[in-house]
Amino acid sequence: MASAPSGPPALSLSDQLLMLAGGAWVSQMIHVAAELGLADQLAAGERGCEELAAACGADADSLFRLLRGLASLGIFQETAPRRFALTPLAELLRSDHPQSLRMVARMLGDEHYLSWADLLHSVRSGESAFQHRYGMGLFEWYQQQPQRSAIFDGAMGDHSRAESAALLAAYDFSGLRHLVDVGGGRGLLLQTVLAAYPNLRGTVFDQPQVVAGAAVPPELEGRLAFQGGDFFAEAPAGADAYLLKHIIHDWGDDACRTILERIRAAMAPGARLLVVEQVIPPGNGPFPGKLLDLNMLVMTEGGRERTPQEYAQLLARAGLQLQRIVPTPGPVSVVEAVAASG
Repeated sequence: MASAPSGPPALSLSDQLLMLAGGAWVSQMIHVAAELGLADQLAAGERGCEELAAACGADADSLFRLLRGLASLGIFQETAPRRFALTPLAELLRSDHPQSLRMVARMLGDEHYLSWADLLHSVRSGESAFQHRYGMGLFEWYQQQPQRSAIFDGAMGDHSRAESAALLAAYDFSGLRHLVDVGGGRGLLLQTVLAAYPNLRGTVFDQPQVVAGAAVPPELEGRLAFQGGDFFAEAPAGADAYLLKHIIHDWGDDACRTILERIRAAMAPGARLLVVEQVIPPGNGPFPGKLLDLNMLVMTEGGRERTPQEYAQLLARAGLQLQRIVPTPGPVSVVEAVAASG
């Protein structure tokens, strides 16, 4: 009796390393698909390469080669010669998908990708590769590049949708009266929390130019407010909970201490601080935060992901005490802290 097919042969160690070393190819393939809006063009159904190329402004043969490569990774599929359709992974590159990552792909494939070319500089010097390449900090650069800033804002919104669901699944906000989202952008996360907790009111606190164009949805009138300011100088006073999602990881320890001290000074008695970040676990196992930590090295001046012990030490320096770390179904955790006694 013939034996059953055993599947493709296992890759050798050298082939495994070569695939990993070529990861930049895949990053750019996904980036180009996102820039061209290929998933949007295929949302209504499969199309031929020539028609698709005309719709998105590409060379038909080159586009075929791109889609063939992506299809080999499970992103798009060739349904007939030179005809392609979406796959579940490709669906995530649609602009209108509820878990869309199109803006993330557009962001990672441009200024992030170019800055990672200088990772060696960062590892040798400890300095930001972005600063080395562009001559200024990331957020200063975004202020001067409104088109790229809009893509960055969209990418943060993409991330926030998935993380909001994970946060609500893991953390109980009941019993809180007033929640301040420090650095909360246009308020997507806070709006999601308020929708789930009808007795809670919230304030989004961010730079004046960020909150200037934000609007309060009719269903949250009287419960949601936007306030402009600088979290290095102040925080809205008197709330019983303060939320910092992906803020602390942007900065070095000294800058974080300043932010946390301003919040500590604003907290009402008995208030809590909720830091939402990817907390690095011990050991050699895979974890997204270990790679995100390198991205913070490349893209920011002092930013990093931190371990539980590093969070405890950072909070203590600002007069706060770590209470617990609550994992979520996603990579982020909630680092909960209160004002230190004494």
